[in-house]
Amino acid sequence: MATYAIGDLQGCHRHFLDLLDLTGFNSTRDRLWLVGDIVNRGPDSLSLLRTLMALGDTVTMVLGNHDLHLLAVAAGSAQLKHGDTLQPLLDAQDSKVLLDWLKCQRLFYHEDEYALVHAGLLPAWHTEQAAMLAQEVEAIIHSDQFQMFSQSMYGNAPDCWQDTLRGESRWRVIINAMTRMRVCSPKGRMNFSYKEGLSAIPQGLLPWFEIPWRASKDATIVFGHWSALGLHLTPNLIALDTGCVWQGCLTAIRLEDRKVFQVPCA
Repeated sequence: MATYAIGDLQGCHRHFLDLLDLTGFNSTRDRLWLVGDIVNRGPDSLSLLRTLMALGDTVTMVLGNHDLHLLAVAAGSAQLKHGDTLQPLLDAQDSKVLLDWLKCQRLFYHEDEYALVHAGLLPAWHTEQAAMLAQEVEAIIHSDQFQMFSQSMYGNAPDCWQDTLRGESRWRVIINAMTRMRVCSPKGRMNFSYKEGLSAIPQGLLPWFEIPWRASKDATIVFGHWSALGLHLTPNLIALDTGCVWQGCLTAIRLEDRKVFQVPCA
């Protein structure tokens, strides 16, 4: 049995199938870990969701910001943006079934020494705390409360974690960290404007994973979201967003031996 972690798919169904062929993936014995942003910007989110849903328990995935955007649009709490490619999915006859399946996915997943998240973890959170916080938000997303919460889901404040946070502000911080964060201050205050690579990070900010006191260092974090970072591998970090939707490539890594597989995305 092998476990293949795959970067942001963003509706690139054909490249996903090409990557599975390249890895030799076998759905009867292997597993897929997906870092989120399954849908949007690419050409065929509809077929991709159908394929993933059909794979059943073979797939372990977390939600990304584009996935949450789709759910908010479907709930009537957000509008499609320029560049979105979600309309065919929203218009499909099986749209409700697919969206209900998507709503039931996790925000964070932890197994043995690995943790799976779309964007990152705030430095104050150890993996056990992150799992509990994610479950709070997952319960909202999975419930009828999501339609109301999704109206206030967006926003950059609060921009740091406090244990005293409650309700929508608390849930927004959790979502922002796990689906939007790239850099933060040495004290753990998130910055959402910076989207470039490591070389141009402004003074006073650090990649979330380089905060010296980060509590989740005991786990190997598997994440995506940061396409300008690209493939970034360290002993306890696996970054997999290599910009498939931006004519980069789609990347998978076999967790058992860290062998990397890539297909170009023209």
